[in-house]
Amino acid sequence: MPFIKAGDGYLAVFNMFTCNTAEEQARIVDEMKAIVDNAAYPGWISSTVHAAVDSPGTANYVQWRSLADLEARYATAKYQQGVVPLFQQIATSVALLKTEAVFVQHHQNLDHIEIGPHRNDHTVIIVMDCEPENQQALVDALGQRDEWLMTVPGYRSHAICRGIEGTFIILYAQWESKEHYDAFHHLPESDRPDEVRKIRAFTDTIVTRRRANTYRPVHSRSAAPVAQVR
Repeated sequence: MPFIKAGDGYLAVFNMFTCNTAEEQARIVDEMKAIVDNAAYPGWISSTVHAAVDSPGTANYVQWRSLADLEARYATAKYQQGVVPLFQQIATSVALLKTEAVFVQHHQNLDHIEIGPHRNDHTVIIVMDCEPENQQALVDALGQRDEWLMTVPGYRSHAICRGIEGTFIILYAQWESKEHYDAFHHLPESDRPDEVRKIRAFTDTIVTRRRANTYRPVHSRSAAPVAQVR
């Protein structure tokens, strides 16, 4: 199964789709599964398909060896004439977000961040847009160890992925259940530690837009040999 590790050298692509109905979501998931099961592209490392929980949509977390490998895939006639029109027909929006993992933290009961349907994580993906000059400050603020979070019931892990275009970051988090995450998400600010409140207040001043949804991983496949934690 795929792993997320800061500085692993992989290009991590979040293929994010929104749609209107559960039926459309199911179709996108099925189409994604078929693509993943037949993936044999040079430089492709892994793909993990996520089905949305809170509002219809999907997310495919794809690891590539390099940007050049991804661009070679995107340039093929099969992708341009087949894959792109198909998902444009089903989805209401499509975002292909290219990132690199720059920070990870996981609960002490875990050895690493592993993703896949066998774990049944309640997964949270938050895209935070910012001005290019503020991206590093956003990474620095959120990409630091949070000891308090390690004590929050249901917390498993989170990763900060830096958008290589310089205009956003993505927070990818794993929780034991939706109930645990919702309790954390709706926790009053006064119940959070002072340092956590300061970081949240600071990021509010430089984040220009947030897009968030929750997911469960439903399908995963890695190239042979399976990607290893390094």
